[in-house]
Amino acid sequence: MPFLLQLFVEATLITARQFSNRLEVTEMKITLAAILLALAGTTASAADIVQDIPAAPVAAAAPSFTWTGAYFGIDGGAGFLNGDFSVSGVGSESEDFNGGLFGAFAGYNFQFDSIVVGIDGNFEHNWNDKDFLGASIGTDWSGAVRGRVGYAFDHALFYGAAGWTATRGFVDVPGFDKETETFNGYTVGAGVDYSFTNNIFVRGEYRYNDYGDKDILGVNVDLDQHVVKIGLGVKF
Repeated sequence: MPFLLQLFVEATLITARQFSNRLEVTEMKITLAAILLALAGTTASAADIVQDIPAAPVAAAAPSFTWTGAYFGIDGGAGFLNGDFSVSGVGSESEDFNGGLFGAFAGYNFQFDSIVVGIDGNFEHNWNDKDFLGASIGTDWSGAVRGRVGYAFDHALFYGAAGWTATRGFVDVPGFDKETETFNGYTVGAGVDYSFTNNIFVRGEYRYNDYGDKDILGVNVDLDQHVVKIGLGVKF
């Protein structure tokens, strides 16, 4: 009996040790599982935080300046008109009729990269009458329609222009009706427009006008003119 009791006790101790080892393994597995779950939760939370950070706003690009569009403005300056007067079989005389001018201009531009093309028109009043050969002679208005081609350096536009021009000349002889005649010919010139803002610009320009010749009261009159002008314009 004592021997059997000893075997029972030893068997019971072995079983207890095995159960204890299994319990420790189970507890270790549970602990590892808890750690893995905690790590997974932390990673998910960190991902959520990263995803919740709003993207930095992208600044809108500032619109680039362009010369494309319609424009109009006012201008003024000085005109240096030369008149050649000739009578067949008698002779000829030349005289300068210089003075001021003031008017308006308008047009439309198209810009392709740095190249600008367009059309431009102007109409002006002239103050250049003068007493010559016993009569008051001069021109009272002038105008032109021109094509323009230029090169833009951002807000500065350098251009050349050419087209058709006209002016009305008059001869006022005391005691007689005032005679008028419209001269027309060609104009060529160059200038620069500079825009201070997206809409306001100033202009400086030189042009040469050849108005051709006409017969007035039996006198052949040939007119040509040099003009220097400045202007202020608005573009759209």
